[in-house]
Amino acid sequence: MNVYLDYNATSKLRPEAITGMEKVMRLCGNSSSVHRFGRLSRRAVEESREALADAVNASHDEVVFTSGGTESNNFALLGSRRKIIASSIEHDSVLQHVDEYAKIRVNSDGVIDLFHLEELLKNEESSVVVSVMVANNETGVIQPIEKVLELCRRYDAWLHCDGVQALGKIPISFSSLGVDMMSLSAHKLGGPQGIGALVIRDGVSLSPISVGGGQERGQRAGTENIIGIGGFGAVCETIGSSLEVSESLLKMRDNIEKRFVEIAPDIAIYGKESPRLANTSCIGLPGIKNEVQVMALDLSGVAVSSGSACSSGKIKPSHVLVAMGANSQSAECAIRISLGWDTSTSDCESLIKSWETLARSRVEHAFHQPTVA
Repeated sequence: MNVYLDYNATSKLRPEAITGMEKVMRLCGNSSSVHRFGRLSRRAVEESREALADAVNASHDEVVFTSGGTESNNFALLGSRRKIIASSIEHDSVLQHVDEYAKIRVNSDGVIDLFHLEELLKNEESSVVVSVMVANNETGVIQPIEKVLELCRRYDAWLHCDGVQALGKIPISFSSLGVDMMSLSAHKLGGPQGIGALVIRDGVSLSPISVGGGQERGQRAGTENIIGIGGFGAVCETIGSSLEVSESLLKMRDNIEKRFVEIAPDIAIYGKESPRLANTSCIGLPGIKNEVQVMALDLSGVAVSSGSACSSGKIKPSHVLVAMGANSQSAECAIRISLGWDTSTSDCESLIKSWETLARSRVEHAFHQPTVA
């Protein structure tokens, strides 16, 4: 058995992405060179830029390619040269730049506290950029970006959104949302790792954080990763079909949660009362730490995670779950299950069967524990 259910960490490569990369791999020119070979490479880059822009309803000139979501987040925040306010459940690449008092609270369902955001904006005298992710990588909870934007506009703040987990899972229209910047990444969608983009609204000026060349219209120095860009562009053309599978993923996800509750009624399903990505479930099994669950499932041939892949090696509770009000002990017992474009019902049945064995062993272990007077 070989079941992969960790798509929020990285997706399996889609065949279209592989085809797109193979096509670009046959080119040999530097995309900044003016000769024929360079022009062919430049054309490939611009075709992919157009594909990404079309996928998120942005203009061609608003797309800047980066090495991934982490660089895009850093570029948006550091390049803004503004004071940063961010939700307390953001990716670490955002939170590393945020003072503790400037973190926006979320409620127990993982949704941003708009009253707290307004309070922070009211008390800030300097220019501000607010960073709120579209959908959380651990719980899948979708944030009310339109309401966040209303507050940002009221207080003359910029709004940056980490859209990495949302791309291909829910419809995204950069122009309709009206946000100032949005971070994206290919490998959550079925594209290659090591390539992403920052979409920057026309009129928003950022200071480059990577200098030394004129690439990406002077906004990001360094020779473009045309192989990665080719894969990104190709997978962007599959977004329509990605959105179409959301309904089937939702049915599979809901069935997993229903069956888990039947097996162990005391589990916690984080964010279940909020709008969530159809593919994501964050489940806490009291009494068994997440790393034990992940290893046991892995031994049975099922891959899930204990949270963000960027943080999975750290021995500490999830900051997302703690921000939602979970205590450290509960947060240490949560795993993330994330389905993807080729997940099948048989994959889900394998997960349920393996997890049931794990949950039953917890009950048996508790039953045989000696009583302490």
